[in-house]
Amino acid sequence: MNAARLVFLAVFFAAWEYIARNRIVNPLFIGIPTEIAKFLWIGLFVEFSLIKDLYWTLGSTFLAFVIGSVAGIITGLMFITWPWFERFSDPLFSALNALPRIALAPLFLLWFGLGIWSKVALGASLTYFIVLSSAVAGIRSTNADHLTLSRTLGASKGQIFARVTLPSAVPTIFSGLRLGLIYALLGVIGGEIIAAQHGLGQLLSFLAGSFQISGVFAVLFILAILGTALIALMNSLEKWLLRWQ
Repeated sequence: MNAARLVFLAVFFAAWEYIARNRIVNPLFIGIPTEIAKFLWIGLFVEFSLIKDLYWTLGSTFLAFVIGSVAGIITGLMFITWPWFERFSDPLFSALNALPRIALAPLFLLWFGLGIWSKVALGASLTYFIVLSSAVAGIRSTNADHLTLSRTLGASKGQIFARVTLPSAVPTIFSGLRLGLIYALLGVIGGEIIAAQHGLGQLLSFLAGSFQISGVFAVLFILAILGTALIALMNSLEKWLLRWQ
């Protein structure tokens, strides 16, 4: 299977190179694989410019993910603990969640400036509602019989939460965290494309605006690898946390 994939990729890139070099399709639209590889080599191993932009994007994504996830889980716990609070705030949260988050980017830029925090705010706003929904759904999915049995055996509320509710909610919460991490990256990239001083999104916008299509494909390749790596990281962490199952 792996050999077949390698053969397919080799044929695909060879055909792409041939089509672009012979201008069967204008390389302005599809780039040239060897030029893409050259751009990656120089940016990653010679000038290190891609490393610097990757550092800014990853840092913003990490902050957005942590802030959005922690806030989402805390709000979810508040909803479960005080149902009246959920009923009271539901119209407001529903309206905020319905907003296209990218439309808030100009407002975040006004509040936080061109630096890292406007991108963090945009990414966190996407992560927050995803993790909030998964946290509430996960906690409410706890088996009612397990809760009843725990109370019958004299377990306190803290013990029930730590030993019954939380373990059963972890898989659902992690599904939200996995999706929230990707959306944090998407939010940060979107914010960088709109206005930024650093980051892969800012570089992508510059390259597209100057018609450096091979560079655009190179950055897209990095983003694809980055997204795949983040998903793999979250999957590994989830398996480690749920190794008791």
